[in-house]
Amino acid sequence: MGNADHDRPVRLALSAGEPAGVGPDLAVMLARKPRDADIVAIGDPDVLLSRARQLGMDLHLEADTGAAVTRSPGRLALAECAAPRPVIPGRLDTGNARHVLDMLTLAGKGCLDGRYDAVVTAPVQKSVINDAGIPFSGHTEFFAELTGAPLPVMLLATGELRVALATTHLPLRAVPDAIDADLLKHVLRILARDLRHRLDIEHPRILVCGLNPHAGEGGHLGREEIEIIEPALRELRGEGLDLTGPLPADTLFTPRVLAGGDAVLAMYHDQGLPVLKHAGFGHAVNVTLGLPIIRTSVDHGTALDLAGTGRAEDGSLRAAVAYAERMVRASRNRAG
Repeated sequence: MGNADHDRPVRLALSAGEPAGVGPDLAVMLARKPRDADIVAIGDPDVLLSRARQLGMDLHLEADTGAAVTRSPGRLALAECAAPRPVIPGRLDTGNARHVLDMLTLAGKGCLDGRYDAVVTAPVQKSVINDAGIPFSGHTEFFAELTGAPLPVMLLATGELRVALATTHLPLRAVPDAIDADLLKHVLRILARDLRHRLDIEHPRILVCGLNPHAGEGGHLGREEIEIIEPALRELRGEGLDLTGPLPADTLFTPRVLAGGDAVLAMYHDQGLPVLKHAGFGHAVNVTLGLPIIRTSVDHGTALDLAGTGRAEDGSLRAAVAYAERMVRASRNRAG
């Protein structure tokens, strides 16, 4: 990329999420704050304007023309995506389920087409989409299918603590069978690559959790570390990856050990994420790695009971916007 592209303002798409949840609230709140990036909301203008009135906030929407957009407080660029059914805060409606996916499709395709540099997603409600008869397991899988990515990697970050997951939303009893050498090698290669190219960490150091208590304790508490994890790590070290582990998870997440790494790979969802969310809930960011586009999201759900009340907090959305901008700029730096 040339210098002109390097200096070009970062342009982010913000999908407004489940319309009955706090996503529209967060978009309205974001419009009130100073912004370094050009942000284009993707959503229903009536929903956003109605939510602004409920919150007692002025909001002026401007159609996205593809050019530079306003950053003035109270003004927000919009790519319109109409909801087919009336929206009542806190009340889910299966009639609007397809609308939620249409917003994600517009955002994702806009990134693929170069209209946006990244997409930031407000929370969606998986249950109402599934209740509408639409198979949907989450943003991560949706964007993987949309962009043709074979196996995305979920990473959550708060400050300099970054935790990636080898497996995501699986029942605990299914986790050991899901973890094999091919999976670990794929996930760790993506994690190392994107730490370099998306976060500009030249020589990423990755701390790898064991699966079992005490990382198997020499095989007495499980043999996955000996038979699967250690051989996979040896092979990847031969490729030049800086990997430490497998480490007992209960001592890995201590300041002294964490200081020796740039990211942690946890074997399953509740091994790594409780620590991260304890450290930064409400200000953490969900990042999807392994995609041809940059995608970040909030670390919380739709909070239906808070929609339209003025009690929602926008810290995680602001963190997700800042992280997306950081990743875009790092990617530009790596590209020259």
